Amino acid sequence: MIAINNELLFALSDEAASSKRKRKNYNFHKEPQARIQRMLNAMEPGTYVRPHKHEDPDKLEVFFCIKGRIAVIEWTEQGGIIRIEILDPLLGNYGVEVPARTWHSLVSLEAGSVAWEVKDGPYDPADDKHFAPWAPAEGDPDAEGWLNDLIRKVDLK
Repeated sequence: MIAINNELLFALSDEAASSKRKRKNYNFHKEPQARIQRMLNAMEPGTYVRPHKHEDPDKLEVFFCIKGRIAVIEWTEQGGIIRIEILDPLLGNYGVEVPARTWHSLVSLEAGSVAWEVKDGPYDPADDKHFAPWAPAEGDPDAEGWLNDLIRKVDLK
């Protein structure tokens, strides 16, 4: 049994805060071939999760915010915003299920934010995510500005 408690969440958030990407996963599944991928995903403000979708193979994804605040954004094929859900357990908005073939991204709105993520497996980095061509790649010099513009545009402060 693995306890999901403050000790684990704070340790994971500390690792995320000190990492270059400003996020850190804690996997519960033992191998990438697992049919169900289960993980904690600690995300700090400023981490850039490039809009993406899971198709071919199709995979659905579920996020529950167990600490902090996280925005989940659904996008059109052209990069327009369809919907924004602010996940905040203190406000009773706990999670979302993102269907396969749906453009989506996440934005951490508060330091120490942690999501419980469940996704269909297996995990193969070659085809796990299909990234949106209208959003800069992670590590691209424009990614930080794109994220900041998004936050301002949709008032995610």
